[in-house]
Amino acid sequence: MLSHRIIPCLDVHAGRVVKGVNFIDIRDAGDPVEIARRYDEQGADELVFLDITASHEGRDIMLDVVRQVAEQCFMPFTVGGGIRTIEDVTALVQAGAEKVSINTAAVENSDIVAQCARRFGRCATVVNIDPKRVPADEFAQRITDSEPRPPVSSSEKVFEIHTHGGRRPTGLEAASYARHVVELGAGEIVLTSMDADGTRDGYDIEMTRCVADAVDVPVVASGGCGSPTHMVDVLEQTRADAVLAASIFHYGDYSIAQTKRQMAAAGLPVRQTADKEGRSC
Repeated sequence: MLSHRIIPCLDVHAGRVVKGVNFIDIRDAGDPVEIARRYDEQGADELVFLDITASHEGRDIMLDVVRQVAEQCFMPFTVGGGIRTIEDVTALVQAGAEKVSINTAAVENSDIVAQCARRFGRCATVVNIDPKRVPADEFAQRITDSEPRPPVSSSEKVFEIHTHGGRRPTGLEAASYARHVVELGAGEIVLTSMDADGTRDGYDIEMTRCVADAVDVPVVASGGCGSPTHMVDVLEQTRADAVLAASIFHYGDYSIAQTKRQMAAAGLPVRQTADKEGRSC
């Protein structure tokens, strides 16, 4: 059985790691290079680096910061934010990214997913999806196709994808969109619940199950982790392959080794690592 991956995430704004709640109210969490070094020493399985305002601000990702972080990482390193063209993808790979996470650009021009998969392979092609629960009738008003749709109850909810750092609704439903990008060549989905993000109340089990059941590639659950117990819950109750977290690691609530010991105690397969005292997880 394959080991479940524990993936810290660096949300970077203006060269600093930050963390917010529901994609807003961000606060400083430290220097990305120092934090990346710490996670590498702790035995994280992978690292995700997201320039969270690059697309919204219409600018390129900070390649110099990416290079500095890559120099500290001896683990798989995924980078996203501000990607618009295949040339942007190439620049990130040259700066040290092993995988590239495409979010807004994949919605605006889905061919970039296919281009990335052709040039760098499916394993390097990650699509980051940021859904939010919205009323079904509100969602229906944003759908642009001409097919007639039955009336929906305003009490029903749809997992609608948002872009530009969660600022723009798209009229795209998460599970069907995930299937679409996988058909184009995406080899992994990072699924971040906007409703759960930063709350520390646990992952969105229902949303994660919905998307993970829809695709045959690894899905990384993201948004809402407050403890290793939440990681155990989402991995046991859905087909997610990995868990991503930020706050619990950035602010020292748990170490990577502590997290892996708790997951192993629950019977989940994890890659062996050791903490500073040399205890294996």
